[in-house]
Amino acid sequence: MKRVPGPTDHVVVVGAGLSGLACALHLLGAGRRVTVVERDAGPGGRAGRVRRAGYAMDTGPTVLTMPHLADEAFAAVGDSLHRRVELTALDPAYRACFADGSSLDVHTDGEAMEAEVRRFAGPAQAAGYRDLRQWLERLYRVQMRRFIDTNFDSPLQLLHPDLARLAALGGFGRLDGRIGRFLSDERLRRVFSFQALYAGVAPARALAAYAVIAYMDTVAGVWFPKGGMHALPRAMADAAADAGADLRWRAEVDTLERSAGRVRSVRLASGERIACDAVVLTCELPAAYGLLGRAPRRPVRLRHSPSAVILHAGTDRTWPHLAHHTISFGAAWERTFEELTRTGELMSDPSLLITRPTTHDPALAPPGRHLHYVLAPCPNTHVGPEAAAWRDLGPRYRDSLVGVLEKRGLEGFADSVQEELLVTPLDWDAQGHAAGSPFSVSHTFAQTGPFRPRNLVRGLDNVVLAGCGTTPGVGVPTVLLSGKLAAARITGGARSRPARTRRYPAVPAAYPAPAPAGTDEPS
Repeated sequence: MKRVPGPTDHVVVVGAGLSGLACALHLLGAGRRVTVVERDAGPGGRAGRVRRAGYAMDTGPTVLTMPHLADEAFAAVGDSLHRRVELTALDPAYRACFADGSSLDVHTDGEAMEAEVRRFAGPAQAAGYRDLRQWLERLYRVQMRRFIDTNFDSPLQLLHPDLARLAALGGFGRLDGRIGRFLSDERLRRVFSFQALYAGVAPARALAAYAVIAYMDTVAGVWFPKGGMHALPRAMADAAADAGADLRWRAEVDTLERSAGRVRSVRLASGERIACDAVVLTCELPAAYGLLGRAPRRPVRLRHSPSAVILHAGTDRTWPHLAHHTISFGAAWERTFEELTRTGELMSDPSLLITRPTTHDPALAPPGRHLHYVLAPCPNTHVGPEAAAWRDLGPRYRDSLVGVLEKRGLEGFADSVQEELLVTPLDWDAQGHAAGSPFSVSHTFAQTGPFRPRNLVRGLDNVVLAGCGTTPGVGVPTVLLSGKLAAARITGGARSRPARTRRYPAVPAAYPAPAPAGTDEPS
């Protein structure tokens, strides 16, 4: 593995999102002095927080999987996630509701889920689920250590026996077709393939290898941090400060001052100069490339994932059929992905993620009130309406979504809203997200693994990138890994083993580390 040459005693990390904070913790644990500069007033980045009229709204991800990866970052400084954050294992992880009126609770316990599938679709599908789960576990073990939790220096690193194992598992086939080998019920196939949307690829075109995301959701488990998802970056920032990091809020970077192929100091918009031995840039790729004054040459332009419209609604009532996370599927499926990724139209029959964080933390809303987060995928601004069009389109689409919710069992939703925040591609664009998408660069084959934008910068010896636009990709688990991998470029540290199972006080069960992802030593 290539690493930053020369002195690396003092590292400046630009950005206090999950990747930047994970990187800072791993660097601190390796004995580096760390300064974190963040343009916002506090930590979080995408995993931010907006407070309105007593409602605490998470502005980014709402689904937490693989918490042992966060614990690795805390453990680097002798701390632990369980000491900082109270986690609750969600059961069900999701509730899936379908256009025909049926519903399915997604359990991460194998026996419970097999029984639920038997109730929902019969014994043949239950047997198929059992085989599917075993396949997902094998897929995870083959991929995680060799192809996800790794720094690539060359595509030649793919030439490993694990590549043959991945091929033997059908990882280079199509996701929808591979899931279909186990499950013939079209509704069940959706439950185990909708995660491809996180990767920005339709299930019919996504590589079956991306079923590893379904493993994270449906096998490894889904968790909720008390205080909402923003509690995680807040706790990471506190742990970094306690370990000696210098955290600078409202500190926007203006220039990277360089000489002889190295960045020598980071100059802030305030005029302050921070001398450094190395820099980790966790800001959006366009912002990082702007600071660097260059972008990597690629044969074709980067493709970005679909975007999303999010309606945060504080309401005076809720609906008992909602779980903490509810996926409301429309009748359409293939057409939905065609609209999102190719034709650029808004979903004509939307599938929605509805999250109700007050299910497990009523303190996120005023007494007697509830908080609902409705995520509707939409085309990004390279494929669909441009950012400016959402000034007029946004309010109309909001009303359309509310109408859909009411037709799907949330009667009275419109009248129940007491406080709301609507986020559209216009807002993502204003925050600097390329293509107006918070999901960054999509995971096509040409933008995955060694073909994704690298976390080393050609021509500058001491600059490393982290975040969802670089290795290994999009999502909370992979962004946490991104920070660890960036730190390893500086420290040369070996990759960590999965964290051991820990038990949380005051929660039903510990979060389990997934099955070990192989025992080969890093190359």
